Amino acid sequence: MDQDAVQRARVLLLGSNRRVLRGPDALRVYRVLTQVSPEVYGSKLAYVLVEASRSPRLSDLPQVRLALLDEAIEVAEALHQANPFRAKVLARALDARRQERTG
Repeated sequence: MDQDAVQRARVLLLGSNRRVLRGPDALRVYRVLTQVSPEVYGSKLAYVLVEASRSPRLSDLPQVRLALLDEAIEVAEALHQANPFRAKVLARALDARRQERTG
């Protein structure tokens, strides 16, 4: 693990006044931090992956949206069963994936 990347991610997260980081840095930050502490950051990564899949900039890129949702499902499923956010983020990711396929 690149410790500089971890440090940069932590600084960006600490500089945010939000419960969940949003915006262009969110995916990168949570992908890095989930590698270090998956139970702490995995649910937030799954959340921002679903949000990213809904971006208007991806409206013409269905394969990218599906890839983001598949990643969200994979991350959520990897969370421990006792993780209090697992069920919620997994259901959200699965629902978004289902809507993407039928929509």
